[in-house]
Amino acid sequence: MLLVIAMAIIPAGVTAQIRGKNITVTVTPDHKDWKYSVGEKIEFTVCVLKSGTLLDNAEISYEMGPEMYPEVKKDMTLKTGTTKITGKMKTPGFYKLKVTAHAGGKDYEAWCSAAVSPEKLQPTTQCPADFDAFWTKALEEARHTSLEPTFEFLPERSSQEVNTYHVSFQNDRWGRRVYGILNVPTKPGKYPAMLRVPGAGVRPYGGDAWTARKGVIVLEIGIHGVPVTKPQEFYDNLSSAALAQYWLNGVYNRECNYYKHVVTGCVRAIDFIASLGANTNAASPTALPATWDGKNLAVTGSSQGGFLTLATTALDKRVSCYAPIHAAMCDYEAALKGVACGWPHYFYDEAKQQPRKDVNMSVVEQARYYDGVNFARRITVPGYFSFGYNDNVVPPTTAYATYNVAGGEKVFSPYQQTAHFWYQEQWDEWQAFLLRKLGVEE
Repeated sequence: MLLVIAMAIIPAGVTAQIRGKNITVTVTPDHKDWKYSVGEKIEFTVCVLKSGTLLDNAEISYEMGPEMYPEVKKDMTLKTGTTKITGKMKTPGFYKLKVTAHAGGKDYEAWCSAAVSPEKLQPTTQCPADFDAFWTKALEEARHTSLEPTFEFLPERSSQEVNTYHVSFQNDRWGRRVYGILNVPTKPGKYPAMLRVPGAGVRPYGGDAWTARKGVIVLEIGIHGVPVTKPQEFYDNLSSAALAQYWLNGVYNRECNYYKHVVTGCVRAIDFIASLGANTNAASPTALPATWDGKNLAVTGSSQGGFLTLATTALDKRVSCYAPIHAAMCDYEAALKGVACGWPHYFYDEAKQQPRKDVNMSVVEQARYYDGVNFARRITVPGYFSFGYNDNVVPPTTAYATYNVAGGEKVFSPYQQTAHFWYQEQWDEWQAFLLRKLGVEE
């Protein structure tokens, strides 16, 4: 009877959970900043742990070399559960050691990428002579279509301090709309603004009421021309069918590339922000007493959103600061030189499977109009860059090379251990930079 009573008073949320693994692998470099010079020996310490202690006679396989191009592959037994493995690079880049431990019929992985003279990295991608003319024309044509914005007030996401709206506006042709979540301070006045652009995928969006409460107009957009407040199942169906691998659509032709209307849509989002207050009736529930101050505007995003941040900042001089985090879609053609290339690695498999001179260069030339490197070179305003050295999606080789050629005042804050994610401290630093540049107290 006492047991029954005890069970009855245990909170419903207290249940057993699976968390982590008992066997783990660690790979660490001997330089605390993970940074080396060309030709310098890199020494990695490998440990296989069980219950936090070294596992005797641990079986491992490892591969190492320049990231995406391992040169050494070996198997070995670690009698005491640990060893040191060394390597070096003759050129600037990132040298990666990946270790797989085999225990109890399962595999456990870890990896570490050391930076080798990264400040000397330069992207390989070339810039088309008519790059600026192409994008100037694309934006001019897009703006022939009026915005015709819509506002749907979302009371369940609003508060006394912030009003939240599901909004849309036309992009580059009649009927092709951009949808997003707009967070606006309720107190009348002129405010700095922020555009949040998305990483890859198809999903709903929640907006950014936290930043809006600090006195910033925030617009978070989707890129696929569909509402962003539907149930998750709606987006899962699109992701597996109509929008499956959308990033490959039209790569062969600059006019047909899926990202053409995505990039113009990001710039039209700034047109939309600039129009706030001009298209609403003061007596309506969608009245916007808060408007953009006309001078302070940030753009930020990660991964695919990092590329969109670079593109939007380069194309729209109204942007006053930007922050691309582990920016994807940079330096695609590095693969043609046997160097780590940016997601989605358009030419990587093709270049590995055949002589690089046989890769279809006409497709490579078309992709250059959508390479983040060529946008980064045109930026003149302050920026914040951050990425991890262990990123398997966006190679740090491409992220660092892009940072090196970005124009304007810039800050680089590496979080070496992160892969394609960020730590809380990294997020806090990122947001603090944007607020500071927008003139908002943290």
